[in-house]
Amino acid sequence: MARRALITGITGQDGSYLAEHLLAAGYEVWGLVRGQANPRVSRLRRLLGDVRLVRGDLLDQGSLISAVERVRPDEVYNLGAISFVPMSWEQAELTAEVTGMGVLRMLEAIRVCSGVSSSRTADPSGQIRFYQASSSEMFGQVRETPQNERTPFHPRSPYGVAKTYGHFLTQNYRESYGMFAVSGILFNHESPRRGAEFVTRKVSLGVARIKLGLAGELRLGNLEARRDWGYAGDYVRAMRLMLAAGAPEDYVIGTGRTHTVRELVEAAFSAAGLDWERHVVRDPSLHRPAEVDLLCADPKKARSHLGWEPSVSFEELVAQMVESDIRLLSDGGDPDQESSWP
Repeated sequence: MARRALITGITGQDGSYLAEHLLAAGYEVWGLVRGQANPRVSRLRRLLGDVRLVRGDLLDQGSLISAVERVRPDEVYNLGAISFVPMSWEQAELTAEVTGMGVLRMLEAIRVCSGVSSSRTADPSGQIRFYQASSSEMFGQVRETPQNERTPFHPRSPYGVAKTYGHFLTQNYRESYGMFAVSGILFNHESPRRGAEFVTRKVSLGVARIKLGLAGELRLGNLEARRDWGYAGDYVRAMRLMLAAGAPEDYVIGTGRTHTVRELVEAAFSAAGLDWERHVVRDPSLHRPAEVDLLCADPKKARSHLGWEPSVSFEELVAQMVESDIRLLSDGGDPDQESSWP
């Protein structure tokens, strides 16, 4: 019998790639959505016709219990969040409720529906397995480089703080109730489906507009921030491997290589045959209130325990995003409406 998965945040970048990956592996895939009117839901159905949808909201405990009772999943992947870091300063309370408290509500829904009251009554063989999408933003002002599963957290944004709460809560439910609950501490991962507000997609769209004569400049903030960037399609494979493991453990997922925003810009303009210095304008107003300067993963544990390796290089990823956005704009597509779907 096919395993059944429930994905929150299924209409986002990671959710769509994970749904594709699980369907290819023979899963029955369900997605949690707040309503059917969202244009991304329609695109999801066109791309992944086999995905089933169930209504629910990370802000509403009762709706999550109802969704879990209806779907009866073997696995739950909690990818739903307010994930754009700059927005977390503007909507800090909402970020805390969705990105932080949403984890508590989903864990409680699983616990209630599974009938788990303590670690002594938990039956690992029949449990709903839970994956929490943690983030490298939890490291923030890093204590060491590269960062691994034992590196202390020092988040530098409301988003990072909310993710840290969800991460520790997942550990707490694992230790308190014996639940198969894991967190994937994923470093930056991108794709042509990335939202237009994120810097990687802002760059690829800016390059595409300049290439097509639709714009003359691209305004960016801090060009010296360094990130460990990988391909989203690679990272969702790690999510499934974590829930397929023999024991619940947390893992850092990343490439172990860093690049500056400047290097991202150089690679993107080069992919389009353009000189970045003729078009990029530095705008101090785009800097974060509290910047995270360097994030670099140490993925040794994932490689040794899960056999996970990234397959797409930084240069291939950037070129793929630029080429996709040139095609999108050439065909008259709207990036704000179609940013998650090539």
